[in-house]
Amino acid sequence: MGSQNKIERSNLTRQVDMLLPQLLEAVTAVLKSGKYVLGETLKTFEESFAEYVGTKYAVGVASGTEALYLSLRALDIGAGDEVVTTPFTAVPTISAIVMTGAQPVFADIDPITFTIAPKSINAVISSRTKAIIPVHLYGLMADMDAISDIAEQHAIPVIEDAAQAHGSQLHGRHAGSIGLMGCFSFYPTKNLGGFGDGGLITTNNEKIAEKLFLLRNYGQTSPYTTTINGINTRLDDIQAAMLLVKLPYLDKWNQRRQEIAEIYHQKLIIPEIEISIIPEGYKSNYHVFVIRAKQRDELWNYLEDNGIQANVYYPLPGHLQESNIHLGYSKGDFPIAEEASGNVLALPMFPELSNEEIDIVVEYIHKFYAINKIIPE
Repeated sequence: MGSQNKIERSNLTRQVDMLLPQLLEAVTAVLKSGKYVLGETLKTFEESFAEYVGTKYAVGVASGTEALYLSLRALDIGAGDEVVTTPFTAVPTISAIVMTGAQPVFADIDPITFTIAPKSINAVISSRTKAIIPVHLYGLMADMDAISDIAEQHAIPVIEDAAQAHGSQLHGRHAGSIGLMGCFSFYPTKNLGGFGDGGLITTNNEKIAEKLFLLRNYGQTSPYTTTINGINTRLDDIQAAMLLVKLPYLDKWNQRRQEIAEIYHQKLIIPEIEISIIPEGYKSNYHVFVIRAKQRDELWNYLEDNGIQANVYYPLPGHLQESNIHLGYSKGDFPIAEEASGNVLALPMFPELSNEEIDIVVEYIHKFYAINKIIPE
């Protein structure tokens, strides 16, 4: 017998229903323009997003993965080079490094923020380190102040993986505006999501921006004339049009996510659950709301059995993935990341989530621990 509940971790159709007239109008305008690739709509979106983040330039590309890949290519990173990043991230962070021929080098995470620990970065930097990619995870930025200091000491560029951090801030500065480059994804479930794949790179460096514009379009300076070897990775104008519709709502949506997070904080006071506190000076966009939970897998199954979607980001850290065996890491090398993989659980989180739905999620979490006699009566 199935549950009467149906609470999704993320629901995209509620937002579409609200914006449908505007979205259709924007798409229709692009269709009538006859300019679908590298058109004025894309240029307008790039300028608008750069202004929002606080950078001089933004370069639209086909995915967040390719944003990272092109950023590394813009620095001429390739075979024989090393790039330091976190093992506690989505596969694309690592894939982008591998795509260049460079070697990912991992550093463990901070147990509070889940982001790469600066002291761990220092321990793995070598003469072959050509970039550092901190990942702003779950919507919370990495410690960019400390990371920037380390990078400056070693003259190593920083590329922010901001795929989950649209609108997140550190001391008033937006994700994607502090490193040499910032990389965003517009995958549909992101805080600013498109209707398919899409990505973008932000930077304040004019030469880097010029190179990125070339790299995303075969390296062409004019039709059929190339100066460098690039690829085809362009953000389509139809996607840009719909993102332009959504961008003015981003801060409002993020504010609602923060309100939802506060409700979870207030109502999930359970000894067997740990909710991370946002450090002073940080502003999370709460891309996902993550708890550390005892009996995580049992709780996860219980919620799913009762019609409440949850998820684990990420059940297996990068250094233990089969695809990365060749890197030579073993279980126990990054204990904090491994522990997080074993106990984190993402609860439903999207701006249109109702307070009533939040209460149901909370109710069933309390029920689970009561049934398992973890909460004293």
